[in-house]
Amino acid sequence: MCGIAGIFHAETPKPVDPRRVERMCDVLAHRGPDGAGIWTAPGVGLGHRRLSIIDITGSPQPMHSVGGRAVIVFNGEIYNFQELRCELEGLGAQFKTGGDTEVILQAWLQWGVDCLTRLHGMFAFALYDRERRELFLARDRLGVKPLFMAPLSDGSLAFASELKGLLAHPLLRREVDPLALEDYLAWGYVPDHRSFLKGVEKLPAGHYRLLRQGNLPTSSVQWWDISFADRAKGATADLSAELLHHMRAGVASRMISDVPLGAFLSGGVDSSSVVALMAETSREPVRTCSIGFDVAALDETSYAQAVATRFGSEHRSRIVDPNDFSVIDRIAEIFDEPFADASALPTLRVCELARENVTVALSGDGADEAFAGYRRQLFHAREEAARAVLPASLRVPVFGALGRAWPKADWAPRPLRAKATLLALAASGEEGYARGLAVIAPEQRERLYSDAFLRLRGEYRAEDPLIATMRQAPARNGLDRAQYADLKFWLPGDILTKVDRTSMAVSLEAREPLLDHRLIEFAARLPQRQRIRGMQGKWLVKHTMERYLPRDILYRPKQGFVTPLAQWLRGPLAAEARAIGASSTLARTGWFNAKRLSVLAEEHISGRSDHARLLWQLLMLDRAVVRLGLTA
Repeated sequence: MCGIAGIFHAETPKPVDPRRVERMCDVLAHRGPDGAGIWTAPGVGLGHRRLSIIDITGSPQPMHSVGGRAVIVFNGEIYNFQELRCELEGLGAQFKTGGDTEVILQAWLQWGVDCLTRLHGMFAFALYDRERRELFLARDRLGVKPLFMAPLSDGSLAFASELKGLLAHPLLRREVDPLALEDYLAWGYVPDHRSFLKGVEKLPAGHYRLLRQGNLPTSSVQWWDISFADRAKGATADLSAELLHHMRAGVASRMISDVPLGAFLSGGVDSSSVVALMAETSREPVRTCSIGFDVAALDETSYAQAVATRFGSEHRSRIVDPNDFSVIDRIAEIFDEPFADASALPTLRVCELARENVTVALSGDGADEAFAGYRRQLFHAREEAARAVLPASLRVPVFGALGRAWPKADWAPRPLRAKATLLALAASGEEGYARGLAVIAPEQRERLYSDAFLRLRGEYRAEDPLIATMRQAPARNGLDRAQYADLKFWLPGDILTKVDRTSMAVSLEAREPLLDHRLIEFAARLPQRQRIRGMQGKWLVKHTMERYLPRDILYRPKQGFVTPLAQWLRGPLAAEARAIGASSTLARTGWFNAKRLSVLAEEHISGRSDHARLLWQLLMLDRAVVRLGLTA
């Protein structure tokens, strides 16, 4: 796991100042504290920061192929590199190292861009072919590893693993994209189709870009996609056996490491399943870690300890004060762009705990998206069943009127909070799912913005790209489309961004065995009944893991990391909540209706309403604006 950065002149091979590349890499030192390297040639410069995991002493970067034709900087892991190496050696390739980086170089020389389909793993890399004068930028199938890019005023393209790498370049403009602000207010993060800064792009998951010197810059090309269009056939027992095979393969391949390796263990289905399969594979006790809270309702450490005892892992846990908000500024520094998923705070804490003993940690991320483990997916499946029997001529006027009239009662018991469901049923399946996924509904955002910002935003709505993604999905039904959107939109933008940044902030490599692409492709072919039964999501996963895990682990209600935002914003952060609409940097941008923000803050602080998620989003946005020195 590493950090990469570079500069490329496509039209004219101007000299690249190695000091600029070095500065871009220096701010990524947390991603690779074990080594650094810079290489430049006419029109190109590549930089690397290394976290040594495989072939610790033998694979420095930038790495040159045997013969010197190709040079690469690489962030990630190729889990099938040993098999690929054997195949390439059979085709005459020569190797001078024992790691996976050189395998990518030789795969490029043998197969060109088609090498990507042979790589199993997580990666973002930049490879320069000196003979062809081409720069090849590529990102893994599901977007586990990030890559930011920006065209600069001198005609070059700069790229880096994190936005802060681009910010280290003096020619990067620091101007907010108003459409990204709309995206952030809707989702709580800036999705991968946009960046918070104008002119900056994120290479999408499963895409590559090939640039040739002497030609105009090209657009990104999709090289992989997930399809829900086909259905697997077979008895439950056969599908369960196939699922277990894929899960075992995903876990075993991610246990290859030349440094200490362990796992995050929350006590939930996914992390417990990973630990169970690690224990089955490992000859030594698995090293596991978890964090808990000194509030019983939020604490899951007893479940994690039960799983650790069951599989004999070397388990470490730490109790975290749920009122520890001292890490807020650290979160703003880590993410660069505004990021309001509050679970980033405890995720950072568990990464810090893991890094005390290991350099690599396996996580359970990905199963909810792939196997329908989120409540919103279950509700969407039920709503789609209702849409199938109720004509739009009835649904739209009836449920629309009821939804508009129904009070927004966040304080009420869940069965009485029907406003979102009624409004969703009045819309199409895609529009309803987008509404359910949004943190702040479109009509609420309208009331927050200033008139000036509304003119900047124009007709764009943050839900539009997600709705388009669902409508264009290779899918058979509404649940398929919802899961496709989660895998293409939510997963890389929120979940994988959170895990990458928090783990890399402490120089820890996080691996996601349940995101093995063969497992994801298998999951997408499962009949809906194998994913959902009643209100039970991830049904086949839970059924399959009954041989390993007790029912109180498999079938208890899902619980993620919980952060007491409402209490913070009524107590120690109340003054900051008030400042959002009055004196903060955010208030001075002119993006928002300051009076409206002040009213929301007072309503929350007094306890009359719960606006915690919105105020938290605005607080994290304010932190990002201050940290980056941005202008509207």
